[in-house]
This record gives sequence, C-alpha cells and structure tokens, in this order.
Amino acid sequence: MILYHASPYIIERPDVSRSRDFLDFGKGFYLTAIREQAEKYAMRFLRRGQKAYINEYVLDEDLSEYNVMTFDRYDEAWLEYVGACRKGNGGVIYDIVSGGIADDKVFNTIDLYFAGEMSKEDALGRLAFEYPNHQICILNQNVILHHLKFKKATEITIEASKNDSK
Repeated sequence: MILYHASPYIIERPDVSRSRDFLDFGKGFYLTAIREQAEKYAMRFLRRGQKAYINEYVLDEDLSEYNVMTFDRYDEAWLEYVGACRKGNGGVIYDIVSGGIADDKVFNTIDLYFAGEMSKEDALGRLAFEYPNHQICILNQNVILHHLKFKKATEITIEASKNDSK
C-alpha cells in the first residue's frame, strides 16, 4: 500500500518517539493513502514559511502479526478512542490504527462533546454526516523498521500547487 506523510522535512527513517503527544490515535507516525490530503496538509508548512515535502512510503500488506484497529466511520468507538488519546489516556493498545481524521469540522464537534456542551448522541448525529478522511497511525516502531519502506520525497511549492489546481 502506498502511503504519504506531509512534513517540512524529508523523513527516510520515521521514529515514533519523535511524534507529538495527544493526537487522534496517540503518539505515532501518521500517514494517509490520499495524496491530495497530504498535499493539502503540506500547505500548512508553506504558509508558515517552511519547506514542504510529501514523503512517500510502501507499507507491507501482511501485518497479521500486529494488533491493528480500523475505524470505518465516525462512530461511538472512534469518538471514545480519539477522546482518550487526545486526553493522553489512550495508552498503546494497538500497533496500527486506521480511520478518520478529527479535522476542523469534526474537531469542533468532538471539542464541544468533551467540553460537556454537547451530548454524545448529538455529537454522533453530527459526525454521521461527515465522510471520514483517512489516516493511519503506526504506534509500534517495529512496524516502521520491518514493514514501512521509504520510496521518495517530493517538495511541494506554492507554484506547483497553483498549477495542480488549474
């Protein structure tokens, strides 16, 4: 499977320990199978005056020796797992987690829910109308060492992104 990671750096050897805490699926290395999504994310770095790269990897298809969780939609299980991870209570239960991103629209809903300003039922009702973007979080460094292969990095520039939108 081809996966992408947007960064201001070329990352040939990802390291789980360098990830930030309190992210959607915990402290891990985040990727997506949707190149356009990675390019959109890379624009954040350009707006900050940094370089932006799309790092491309191949992830082995057979990961049967690992504990993998896949969230197919924004449901109660996803909501509770993301909430626990964002509070730092997720713990490393899985080696790999795949599912939707808590992007701006989705994050507003879960933020209201976790602040106690929206019921779980209302939050799930709103999330039911959102089509999940895609992210894969590798939480186990052994998966990276043995099953994720760096292919290449492509620099993204403002000019290139303008040409792509024509």
